[in-house]
Amino acid sequence: MVRMSAQERRESVIRAAISEFAMGGYAGTSTEAIAKRVGVSQPYLFRLFKNKRELFLAASVRCLEETVTAFSDALAEQPEAPPKDVMAGAYLRLLDDHERLLMQMQTYVAVASAEAVGDHEFGELIRAEWAEIWDRASLAFGGDLKATTEFMSAGMLINTLATLGFPGQHRVWAGFGGEFPPVAPDDREPDPAADGPRPGGCVESTAAQTPEVSDAP
Repeated sequence: MVRMSAQERRESVIRAAISEFAMGGYAGTSTEAIAKRVGVSQPYLFRLFKNKRELFLAASVRCLEETVTAFSDALAEQPEAPPKDVMAGAYLRLLDDHERLLMQMQTYVAVASAEAVGDHEFGELIRAEWAEIWDRASLAFGGDLKATTEFMSAGMLINTLATLGFPGQHRVWAGFGGEFPPVAPDDREPDPAADGPRPGGCVESTAAQTPEVSDAP
């Protein structure tokens, strides 16, 4: 059996953390569940990350970093194509991984909860990484503030609609047309009630707990 290096183990823990936090949020996820998913003991997990807060931040930042990388790689591969189409396609491919989408939304909830109780430090790293996404898009649009704002706004709307579980055929996607084509979150069949109210899925609420440094596993 091949032994994993510490770096490989750390990577596997981050991936496991993304999966667990995506579904349970910060408050609803234990480090025990993450350790169990990756096949390590809790003491070993805390050798890699000093507490749940640090692990959550690592998982959140990883998701944001991968968005920047996806944009950069796609733009490098298609330098002559319209940057809006290139980055839109790259982002929609990222959202094929539903856990990544949910992790993004859980990240925003966790930062908002921390801000509400005056913990501004928690969100600093996440804000900095999110700003990298903005800057990457702005660079692609030649510094055009309006184009950057519209593109990022469309991305956040896509996050919301996909998280709520609206199928790709629902009328709420119609405004994207062919310029920013939506993808059905799970390739479901057309909803017969698409023209009427439809309950969507929801991410488990995590606002009740703030990511404190002293969190227990």
